[in-house]
Amino acid sequence: MANPALPRPVLGSPAPRRKFQRPRVKHVVYTFVWAMVAFDLLVLVWMALSSFKTAREIFATPFGLPESWQLENWARAWEVGDFGPAILRTLLVVAATAIGTVAIAAPAAYALSRFGARSASGLTSFMAMGLGIPIQAIMLPLFVAMSQIGLVNSLGGLILVYIATSVPFAVFFLTAFFRSLSAELEEAAALDGATPWRTFWQIMLPLARSGIVTLVILNVIGHWSEGMLAMIFLQDPQQQTLSLALLGFMSRVQFSGADWGGLFAAIGLVVLPLLLVYIWLGRRIIEGMTLGSGK
Repeated sequence: MANPALPRPVLGSPAPRRKFQRPRVKHVVYTFVWAMVAFDLLVLVWMALSSFKTAREIFATPFGLPESWQLENWARAWEVGDFGPAILRTLLVVAATAIGTVAIAAPAAYALSRFGARSASGLTSFMAMGLGIPIQAIMLPLFVAMSQIGLVNSLGGLILVYIATSVPFAVFFLTAFFRSLSAELEEAAALDGATPWRTFWQIMLPLARSGIVTLVILNVIGHWSEGMLAMIFLQDPQQQTLSLALLGFMSRVQFSGADWGGLFAAIGLVVLPLLLVYIWLGRRIIEGMTLGSGK
């Protein structure tokens, strides 16, 4: 006997279709992201373990623990690759590049975000166009120009090139960040008689500290292991940076013998400082990126 509480099907009406439960896009994205994280961690662990193994163990047991921890791999890579002076030169180049980029980009981004000139949006678009220019297209003109003024084989010349290639992104990033800040404090400062420069220096620049710190961190990460421009503009072995020291050590390994343990240790000397910086300041990067996208 049919239950009277249930609705009776209407004659001639199609049967109700069962809804197909599609997986949510968020779950798919999370799965993909965690798979990439797991892969990166696996590569990192493999590199770390290989740096303490002999060449035979690297190929015999790539993911196993070393039979005896070869600490001399790191010492040999440090001495043979001459990484000590290279790290000091890289620190100098990275610090000067970050300071120079912020010193140029911060006032320019503030002016483009606040001044109501018609050309402001055009200049912002012009700066953003610099992000789409591949570095391979300007390497030869840059080298010719730098050689004519005597800045090839010079850390100062490399710093200028790094600053020039970093300014477009820095201006684009900080412009969006300054636009997210409230203009009421600027109006109050103007009523008190503060000049635009004083308002920028004493009020707006401290408020943009999170964005500037994020920009500095991204700049350091981008230039710490940069090798293409350094290989072009630093041809003197006495001026080589960390990436060139790693390239030179790799060449020695290929010609002198299969010192794969020392090679993985040399890679660790390049990667480990960046990893520590990201672990220490990774939250600041995320905070600065999200605050800059407020408007």
